Formats: sequence, C-alpha cells, structure tokens
Amino acid sequence: MISNFFILSPRGDTIITKDYRLHSPSLDDNNNDAGDTAGEGGSLPTGRFLQESFFRRVQFWNEFDEDEKCGGVGGGGYDAHDGAGAEGQKDGEGENDDDLNGKNKIKRDAPPVFPLTKSIHAIHIRRSGLLFVMLTTRNASPSVCIELLAKISKVFKDYCGTLSEESIRKNFILLYELLDEMIDFGYPQVTQTENLRAFVYNEPVVVKNPLAVKNSNSSSSKTASAASVHKPVSTAGDALGGSGAGARKNEIFVDILERINVLFSPNGYVLNSSVDGCIQMKSYLAGNPELRLALNEDLVIGSLGGGSANGGEFGSVVLDDCNFNDCCNLSEFGPSRVLTFRPPDGEFVVLNYRMTSEFRCPFKIFPHVEEIDPFKISLTVTVRADMPDNHAGTNVSINVPVPRDAVSVYCEHLSAGASTPPPQGHTTDFSSRDKKVKWNVAKFVGQSEFTVKMKITLDKPATSATAKEIGPISMNFEIPVFNVSKLQVRYLRIADVSKDYSPFRWVRYVTQSSSYVCRV
Repeated sequence: MISNFFILSPRGDTIITKDYRLHSPSLDDNNNDAGDTAGEGGSLPTGRFLQESFFRRVQFWNEFDEDEKCGGVGGGGYDAHDGAGAEGQKDGEGENDDDLNGKNKIKRDAPPVFPLTKSIHAIHIRRSGLLFVMLTTRNASPSVCIELLAKISKVFKDYCGTLSEESIRKNFILLYELLDEMIDFGYPQVTQTENLRAFVYNEPVVVKNPLAVKNSNSSSSKTASAASVHKPVSTAGDALGGSGAGARKNEIFVDILERINVLFSPNGYVLNSSVDGCIQMKSYLAGNPELRLALNEDLVIGSLGGGSANGGEFGSVVLDDCNFNDCCNLSEFGPSRVLTFRPPDGEFVVLNYRMTSEFRCPFKIFPHVEEIDPFKISLTVTVRADMPDNHAGTNVSINVPVPRDAVSVYCEHLSAGASTPPPQGHTTDFSSRDKKVKWNVAKFVGQSEFTVKMKITLDKPATSATAKEIGPISMNFEIPVFNVSKLQVRYLRIADVSKDYSPFRWVRYVTQSSSYVCRV
C-alpha cells in the first residue's frame, strides 16, 4: 500500500525516511524531467528527488496549479506541452492582466492528497509544523492513509513526549524501531501505543523545554506547567524494571478542550453557533489502575437527558450528542454521570461531545464601513470581551480582508472616540500580497473593549462591489481556565481504594476558536 514514508522539517530537510519497496517506479514514461534527475546507473528517481519535488509543490502550490491549468509541467511531474501552454497563455493574455501578474492571486494550501506524478500519489498531514508524508503507487484509500499518518504522529508524540524537529532527531533510533513494528512492507500492522510497548526496547531521549524549566520554579504545588504533560510513555524496559531512580511519577493529566464555531451578523447578532469539545487524558500511572471520572450531575445529553440525576430537560449543561472511548464502562453514566475505565498508554480521548444550544460568546465583533471619497474607505472594527474579568484571551488575532484594489491601509487605535497610541501588546500589519489586515493582541482581558480604525486607500474608484470585498472578519484566540459549555469534572478517583499510592491529578480547561467569523 505504501511505497515511501518520510518526515520533512518546515525548511524541507528530511528528518526521517523509510522505503518500503525495493525500487521506486520509473518516471521515464510519466515525467520528461526523469532523465535529468536519474542517476548515472539508470533512470529510477531517487528518494531525495521525490522528497524535494513534493516539498516544492507544497510550498508553491499556486504556481504549480496555474502551470497545470496552462498545460505546463509545473515542476511536479506531468508531461510538458510547451507549445500548448504558450498558446494558452497568449490567447488569454488580455483576459485578466491582474490575475496573470499575480496581483489578485490568493495563496492556497496544497490538498492532503495530490498526484506527484502520473503513477505516484502523495498523502500528507501537518503536525507541529512538520510534514508527515506517504507516497503510494497503488490504488490506496486516501482516508486510510491519512488515518495511518495521524496514528504514526500520535505514537511518535507518545514515545518522544513532544513532537518537534529536535525530539525526532534525538530519538531517530527509537522512531525507526517503531516504524519497523507499525508498518511491514507498506502495510500497517500495530498502531496502538500500549501494544507497541512489548516490542520496543530503546529508551527515549527527553527534550527539555526551557520555558517549562522557567515556569516550574515559580509554580505552586497545586499548579503544574502546561509543558509537564510532554513526557514520553514508559517503554518495555520501564515496564519490566519498574523501579529505581528513573521510575516515572504517578500522575494523570486531564484536558477539557472546546472549539467554538460562531457566525455573527454585521450588527453583532449570533446567526449560528456550536461547540465541539472533548475530554482528553494522558496517563503516567503505574499498574494501569481502574479510574472513575465524574461529570456534572445535571448533565443532559440530547433527548435522553431524563436519565440525569436531576432529570428533566432544564439541566445547566445540555449536550446534543457525545461518543465515548472503547475503554469506557457506561454502566454508571446514566444514573450518576460516572465513567469507569482503565486508561491506555499515551494520549487518548475519553469523550467527544457537541453542543448547539445558546451560549454566551466570549468575544463580540462590531464592524462599520464608511466611504470617505471614491479612493478611500474607512473600516472601524470594535472587539469586546464578554467574559468575566478574571479570564483573558491569549494569542488573539483578528484577520480583516480588504478589497483587492487596496494599495495601503493606515490603522489607528481608538479609545473613547479619540485616536491613541497602540496599547501594549497590540500590533497591526497590512499584507499587500494577501490583501489582509492582521490585528494581534497578546492578552485580551475580559470586560475590555478595543477599537481599530482602518483607512483603506484604493488605486481605482470604489464601486458598489468594492464594499462587498471587505470581510468576512475572522478571529483566532485561546482562553485558558474557561469553557463555555460549563461541563465540569467533579472528581477523578482510583476505583481500587486499597492502592498504597496517591497519584497527582491535573485538570485543565481550554477554549479555542475554530471558526469565529463576523460578516461585514
């Protein structure tokens, strides 16, 4: 099924590569560039050529896509028809000069599956800035390949602790051992972290995070650094040896992650909203004990909410639907909202849920467009944090698309209707290539409000369609220790009370934006 697997860094360097077939298919009949890339002994393309060709296509997808439409090779491996391509460009030369010059071209990402040549297809995913890539010459299922890539990245993260270029380079022996067990002659075999422990004996090299060391000195005994969860799972050597100076600490990490999807009208009213959430865990408990996880007693799930402790349909937490991990025992979930399970090794999701009922949005966006003169448009964007003042959004960015005829954008920050210098942690930047204004806020405290006025200068007189090219405004953010669904973990206990150890239990709530959009 799989011919090649490799991992590329953001710069295009090959970190890990594995060839599951003895020979790569020849490109002589598929790519007229094969003769230039073939070695001295024959016409077979090398793995390095395929990796570089893939990286070029992913990095410059727009250019390759335009070349393919014109009938050119695009550097990616299709037959070149120079005459047809030249004629096609000559015929369409006067149709849209702006598009040909790249002025109105919008940068697009490469799809997860695309043909690298006529006989080789590339399937890839991005994880932590790294490219996990598979090449196949067979009629393989794209969804199966993407799922396998996600499994490989998860297993690598479990065994390395963190997924980064440095951790992969320092643990390449361990990762090659994992690949040998996971995939055999291009076909997946074992992809579960706990099942691989019996076959893996190399110890991981832990990559320390400088930020984690800095935070660990100032944190209290009741608070753990966010980087504390990035530890490798135990290998077979730990499982057999069990004790000693290198024995792991008994602790378990629980993350309640929620991703918000909201669509606002220009007046600030919510047109559509939903929450996609999950309860995610990573266990470092010795002996794999049985755990009991209790959620809100007044939790209501869809039309089956009558089984909750309080009964009825007026529970404070209403979920449309949810699904559980296979390891969960649901015998007590109906009457008491308690889940019983034995946590597998590595990171896993206990519960996925979805909520479409009304909730209080953490941020509200209010845009206002005004035409100053035929060559200038004024856009005022106000963002208000509608959450308690003891919470704050971090890494907030507001993206505002402007008309494609815009040549410059001047941004000024307003406070109480007057122009003021940018507050600390606020930056605005206009990208003339993407035709977007990006407004970054390092920390957006609850119950606060900020306004930016953008004066857009056009190179052509504005028409009725010019204002329609503004927006929609999108917003990205992350709010720690906050969740909009009010789903809470009442307690997390070990079912067998006779255990002689007391584990550390860490719980974290994080809310992120998935699609937070406002129409203009």
